[in-house]
Amino acid sequence: MKAVSRRFGSQFSKPSPGISSIKSLYPISDHHYGADNPRYASSLATKGVGHLVRKGTGGRSSVSGIISAVFGATGFLGRYLVQQLAKMGSQVLVPFRGSEDSHRHLKLMGDLGQIVPMKYNPRDENSIKAVMAKANVVINLIGREYETRNYSFEEVNHFMAEQLAVIAKEHGGIMRFIQVSCLGASQSSPSRMLRAKAAAEEAIMRELPEATIMRPAVMIGTEDRILNTWAHFVKKYSFLPLIGDGSTKIQPAYVVDVASAIIAALKDDGTSMGKLYELGGAEVFTVHQLAEIMYDTIREWPRYVNVPFPVAKAIAMPREIFLNKVPFPLPTPSMFNLDLISALTQDTVVSPNALTFNDLGIVPHKLKGYPIEFLISYRKGGPQYGSTVSEKVSPDFDN
Repeated sequence: MKAVSRRFGSQFSKPSPGISSIKSLYPISDHHYGADNPRYASSLATKGVGHLVRKGTGGRSSVSGIISAVFGATGFLGRYLVQQLAKMGSQVLVPFRGSEDSHRHLKLMGDLGQIVPMKYNPRDENSIKAVMAKANVVINLIGREYETRNYSFEEVNHFMAEQLAVIAKEHGGIMRFIQVSCLGASQSSPSRMLRAKAAAEEAIMRELPEATIMRPAVMIGTEDRILNTWAHFVKKYSFLPLIGDGSTKIQPAYVVDVASAIIAALKDDGTSMGKLYELGGAEVFTVHQLAEIMYDTIREWPRYVNVPFPVAKAIAMPREIFLNKVPFPLPTPSMFNLDLISALTQDTVVSPNALTFNDLGIVPHKLKGYPIEFLISYRKGGPQYGSTVSEKVSPDFDN
């Protein structure tokens, strides 16, 4: 016991300035747990060079060297990205502004203490700095496809992203900054959201030229806001409105592939820094073709109502007019969202010469099969029931 006391006493007498306040309460040995020991030393590369991920066995109980602040982690893409970060032993800082329940599903994804929820206010610069204080990677997933009384397209999709870039630049220790934008982002887009996303990209590259921009197409997955929305509508009203006759081309991507692309960018040797990637799926569909796949999966008879763009915009317009004129919040738009209707007036596919999943070593999944398997929950009577292809009879069939 005396030997143990002498050993620990000598170790406690050498406090480290960086963690002196912690050591005053919980003494820790620099010799056994600090950077002096090669087992615990970080192999993080200097800014702009080499691998960020520490070599080793990997896994949730390892130490990757990444301390990532994932803004927007409580959203759709966030849960898949946090899972992959935690799976390789990264510490994930999860800033949230909602209730304490908004992040609880994320805490199970990492080892003890590796998922760190942090309450913050996106309009308070000091709270953002507090989130970034210990981070060496910042990933921005913040975005919204509709406006509310409190948050406009420009504030959510542009100004918040620009503010994160400015604070990350001032921080000085942020080695990688990844901005998740949207496929089709352009200053000439008819969509306000896509124009705001394009403005955010320009602002970020102006502040941090070494930042990486990801432009995913509309994402498909268990919690998505396209196939789920369609299936809900079909189950409720027995038909699906096809906006603009459903001829618009889109290139949906599986959400897990998008998360994998972000991880691949973090793991590379810096080749993805300062570049823009367009993450479209393996196949291009028209809206009508994607709806056919949805109908086939949920085993319902396809019934459509063609809604011309002017009519669809007229249906969606009242919410935009009264949004800031009534003393109460209006319902969240789902099927008839004015900005998404405007975006559907143009095809949204990957540009011919753009960097894609393949440049990050990712082979995107085809949509049919596992990525849309979640739709079987909408089948009438259960997963094994509903109309099958063999039971469908042509309307022209004469008995």
